Amino acid sequence: MAHYTSLGSIPHKRHTQFRKPDGTLYSEQLFSTEGFSNDYSLLYHAHPPTQIIKTDEPVSAAPAIAEEKMLKHRSFEGFKIQPEKDYLQSRMPVLVNNDCHISLAAPQESMQDYFYKNADADELIFIHEGSGKLLTQYGELPFSYGDYLIIPRGTIYQIYFDSSDNRLFIVESFSPIRFPKKYLSKYGQLLEHSPYCERDIRTPQNLQTIDEKGDFIIKTKKKGVLYGLHYAHHPFDVVGWDGCCYPFAFSIHDFEPITGRVHQPPPVHQTFEANNFVVCSFVPRLFDYHPQSIPAPYNHSNIDSDEVLYYVDGDFMSRKNVTRGMITLHPAGIPHGPHPGTVEKSIGAKETKELAVMIDTFHPLMLTQQALGIENENYVMSWAE
Repeated sequence: MAHYTSLGSIPHKRHTQFRKPDGTLYSEQLFSTEGFSNDYSLLYHAHPPTQIIKTDEPVSAAPAIAEEKMLKHRSFEGFKIQPEKDYLQSRMPVLVNNDCHISLAAPQESMQDYFYKNADADELIFIHEGSGKLLTQYGELPFSYGDYLIIPRGTIYQIYFDSSDNRLFIVESFSPIRFPKKYLSKYGQLLEHSPYCERDIRTPQNLQTIDEKGDFIIKTKKKGVLYGLHYAHHPFDVVGWDGCCYPFAFSIHDFEPITGRVHQPPPVHQTFEANNFVVCSFVPRLFDYHPQSIPAPYNHSNIDSDEVLYYVDGDFMSRKNVTRGMITLHPAGIPHGPHPGTVEKSIGAKETKELAVMIDTFHPLMLTQQALGIENENYVMSWAE
């Protein structure tokens, strides 16, 4: 996924003796989200990362499905979810299928008493409000407004927030989240026509080895169940690592928009991809420069994909009554387009300040019970004059 990186102390050759100052061996761990067949990293621990001393009773973390099938445009007020002190309890699934889960979260407190590991899914965490640090075995990743945090499945992490006011948009992907193939050379470098490059990717820093013995709980999610696994040593006891599989940050503000003489289709906004869905970034940009261009998007048929838009900031020329944190769902099977009056209004406009994240899924999404509690029920009628 990302380029080769190394941090801390590692041996000259992999899978060879690497000893501590007292003569005992460091414990090597291969970390990969696709077995031994794709990107990986090698981590060197002060203690074996396998020493479980106790387990807790598992609890369900599966989303409660309200509607499995639908053919209606929907809208949800994301900022209406109530803040929760605990990070995991604050994560509220809204739209889900077998490829991804889309959630909102408003955590008020940092993770101090436990660690978290998603054993099922890569995680994309978009920071809408708040700042802080993502702490992992790989080091620290500072984050702030507009950052995407990409966390490979199986990564043990803690999040520390700078304040209690935090809003997150989260996508769990049951396949690896990757850079779009169309932006990559055959050897994996981001190409010149890509809207971002390796310089924009922020890798972990400030690796700190915490060599502590005790009782450290890692809350691990697997198949919709949350398990409490207690380990004998602090999980961040890594003295060094190298490889191509690790968490990283990318700011939506570093996405360089692709524009043209006439309106460009959504694929120019693509930022990441996974199996059966893509992630796009809509950022401030100049509008089309053909003398008779229509900046507002044309009506288009959603025949094979559900389109989800998460509105972050700015004005949206094709939508009325947009609020920060709003989510719209335009399901496969029916066309959608600009609201009445917005097409004529857009003509002559020179630029847009909009900021949004879009998820296009190629299998239908289901609504959760929590989503119904924040729905704008009249949205489906908003195209009627």
